Amino acid sequence: MKKLAALLLAILMVATMMAACGGSGDSGDSGSGSKASTITVNIWDSNQQAGIQEIADAWTETSGVKVNVEVVDWDNYWTLLEAGASGGQMPDVFWMHSNTAQMYMENDLLLKLNDYIDEEGLDMSKYYEGVKDLYTRSDGNIYALPKDHDTIALLYNKAIFDEYGVDYPTDEWTWEDMYEAAKAITEGSNGDIYGMAMNTSNNQDGWYNLVYAYGGKVITDDHKGTTIGSDEAKAGMEMMRKLLTVGAPQSVVAETGTDSLFQSNKVGMITQGSWMINSFYTAEFHDDYAWALLPYADRNGNGTCETDERWSAYNGLGWAAAASTADPDSCYSLISYFCSEEGQLKQAELGVTMGGMTGVSDAFANAFEGMDVSAFLKAEDYSLYFRPYTRNTTVWEDALQQAGAFLDPWQNPDDAELMATACDNAQTIIENAIANE
Repeated sequence: MKKLAALLLAILMVATMMAACGGSGDSGDSGSGSKASTITVNIWDSNQQAGIQEIADAWTETSGVKVNVEVVDWDNYWTLLEAGASGGQMPDVFWMHSNTAQMYMENDLLLKLNDYIDEEGLDMSKYYEGVKDLYTRSDGNIYALPKDHDTIALLYNKAIFDEYGVDYPTDEWTWEDMYEAAKAITEGSNGDIYGMAMNTSNNQDGWYNLVYAYGGKVITDDHKGTTIGSDEAKAGMEMMRKLLTVGAPQSVVAETGTDSLFQSNKVGMITQGSWMINSFYTAEFHDDYAWALLPYADRNGNGTCETDERWSAYNGLGWAAAASTADPDSCYSLISYFCSEEGQLKQAELGVTMGGMTGVSDAFANAFEGMDVSAFLKAEDYSLYFRPYTRNTTVWEDALQQAGAFLDPWQNPDDAELMATACDNAQTIIENAIANE
């Protein structure tokens, strides 16, 4: 509750400063309806900066309004939005995320887009439903347009698999197969190289997918409950526990990170999201890297992957604008172009991310010459679930990382009883957090 109160206080501070500052657009004329000469866009991913700037420049050619795309690291990004840091001004246009969108929408800190959407005649049904719904308030007001969607795949190092005589992952791999492969690499190297690494704090590209693959749900579809304490979810988390016993210890992961361990040839496999492809595509040993579908849970015991046995989380960012921007018309025009079919196709072709609009992401698979990334698109042939969220997601997400929840079994994966207890505790943690929202 203290964290929630702090967030609300920070939001009120931002609202006060926005009212005083009138947004960050450089209008050159403070009169109503004036057109900005420059729009400031904030994002947190440097891998996407060049591509987004190129798309924005195409919009500038017709609008005459310059766009500066600036990268702010994840933590400072939210500090800027929450407390009016970095000069006390909100950027004009920026990304929204499922963790925080509800709070910003409820406090009217974002530009309401309904009138613009109606005037343009924009067909919102073209966007992925989960992303679209995330940025639509319960009263029907829309505060961001879907920027993208992402899926999760398995990344492996062919050279390490070859060195230890382990077969490459296939579309028929189960999570048990992944465990056996990781065990063979870890034991074959006498622990010098780990078969896999999973950062337990990265839920979307990690343990969430096991919970769903085995039939559980972190958050129910109505965003009002959880089945994390069910037998199905416990089966998924038991598989997670087994993987951790043959993977890099969480102390090593916390110190180095899964991506760095992988790129240092210290682990054979990690799971990762489509938003990170470029990091591995440009890495030193990228010729050894390959992507595969996430494994499936053979819950039916027939050795064949059923649609509901392979799950990938998907999330989607939203393009939003500050409610007090000096030039809301230009901001919406830019957002609309980012989220138009033309802008979304450019995004896919440049390898920035897959689209938030359905049917425009095929070009993404061809954006990385010499690296087959089709696994991210193939994931959509199975079961996708939108990244679990509630009104104040970070409260229960953070609590699940602490002692009394999953921290204990993650740090001591050889103790199977700890994981089952942690799932029961997680059920209570999530239910209580939702009740207090």
